[in-house]
Amino acid sequence: MIHVIAAIEVAQGRRNDLLSVVRELVPKVLEEDGCIEYGPAVDVDASMDIQGDLRENVVVMVEKWESVAALKAHMTVPHMAEFLGEVKEMVKGLSLQILEPA
Repeated sequence: MIHVIAAIEVAQGRRNDLLSVVRELVPKVLEEDGCIEYGPAVDVDASMDIQGDLRENVVVMVEKWESVAALKAHMTVPHMAEFLGEVKEMVKGLSLQILEPA
């Protein structure tokens, strides 16, 4: 199993627009072979000194996949191409971390 943390930086004021498109995508991804978990998350103010600055223009996708091969297959499915085309103007940047349980 692998874990994926994808931080999507969104253009100012477009986070809710992106989340709307993501929510339509989630059920399709959850049906893919090898998908264990897939969903969006946003920063929450926990009022803890250790917490970093809140990122109002970031959506984090929290994912679990059975394997790297399943993740790679996910990137080639038609609904991902459609999603990427639909959000192209909203997204300013993307960082991806692929992890394995230690």
